[in-house]
Amino acid sequence: MFRSFAKKSTLTGLILVSAAAQPILAADDYKLGLVTFLSGGAAGPFGIPAQNAAKLVLETLNAGQLPAPYNTTGINGRTIVPVFMDEAGGATKQASEYRNLVERQGVDAVVGYISSGDCLAVPAVAEQLKTLTVLFDCGTPRVFEENDFKYVFRTGPTATMDNVAAAHYINETVEGLKSVSGINQNYSFGHESWADFNGSLNQLKAGVDVTTEQFPKIYAGQYGAEISALMVNSANVIHSSFWGGDMEAFLLQGSARGLFEDQTALLTTGESAMYRLSDQIPEGTILGGRGPFGVFAPDTALNRWFREAYTSEFGTPPTYPAYKMVQGILGLKLATEKAALNVNGQPSTEDVVSAFEYLEYEGPGGKVSMNRGKGHQATMEMVYGRYALQDGKPAVTDVRHYAAACVTPPEGMTSVSWIEKGMPDAQCD
Repeated sequence: MFRSFAKKSTLTGLILVSAAAQPILAADDYKLGLVTFLSGGAAGPFGIPAQNAAKLVLETLNAGQLPAPYNTTGINGRTIVPVFMDEAGGATKQASEYRNLVERQGVDAVVGYISSGDCLAVPAVAEQLKTLTVLFDCGTPRVFEENDFKYVFRTGPTATMDNVAAAHYINETVEGLKSVSGINQNYSFGHESWADFNGSLNQLKAGVDVTTEQFPKIYAGQYGAEISALMVNSANVIHSSFWGGDMEAFLLQGSARGLFEDQTALLTTGESAMYRLSDQIPEGTILGGRGPFGVFAPDTALNRWFREAYTSEFGTPPTYPAYKMVQGILGLKLATEKAALNVNGQPSTEDVVSAFEYLEYEGPGGKVSMNRGKGHQATMEMVYGRYALQDGKPAVTDVRHYAAACVTPPEGMTSVSWIEKGMPDAQCD
């Protein structure tokens, strides 16, 4: 489907327009800022798949050919013109580049950000500029646990949801579980992921020993010392929230040294490497996709279209970063068109914000409920499985689903407090 109209002019490149941020959306093209890693170690496994997904879905939306209820043209009838920006460079640079997107390039809204560090830096600028911003991937729960934002939304699960579900999974599936170890990046996402996983596991199964905790620098790339520590201090399960190039490097280096011969890796972002490293991932490795994305996505018309169209266009199935980018764009589209039902002409940014709060909708990964963070943070079910090659093709086995209400703190309670108190009110089947 995508090839039939891939030469349309809506994706001809970046459009640079000097314009101030406007709270009333203009009735011409809808300029959408899209921020993802286009260079560096996170580009191949994360940023480029997300960009590819954005190109595919925006082209299809502009043609009005997405499955219902997304089969209306563009965003509220306006042709979507993408303005892509590279997320590489760190949080300070991203805050500055965000301002450029709004003030110099005149985007109507922004969808972006993979790094938790960037997601902690950008929202304050978005609030100052009163620009609707959708965080599509980053995981730190602190974004909405420590702040109230009006113009910022996150349409994907937090790292807390990832890691509570991971603790449930190994508690249920690892026979004779007695010990775990961890290797996580030395910044907010890595520390929070390990704390949530270890804290949850302590609540679910008392007495599990932690043999070692490793926190190498983010983007380090070489993990010889850490792998040695993990081998000397062996455990039943090695937990890691590594993502992008770090996760892939750890997998390759660990496999080469036999790290996973007697220890099972639990990779909370591992689904993103299923097709890139299909011959290198050890069988039985526990993979997460930061929600019901990629190979874990439900069998729906929207998901069938997305997997078929993406695979046809790019020669590989979409992984979870691609899913999450699409989910953010579709949430923005629905909120804008919902807001338009109650106004004459185009809705204001404030109208869209009100429509976005507590929105429920279906993405390619299933049901999205914006029911945390005062309507600005999504919850979804979480899914884990074990990697296997079936007839030479990447697959997952022993797949288990965990309801959003099982792995998510109640509104108004921080992740740390909820886990420390024994995860009260968790609704697990």
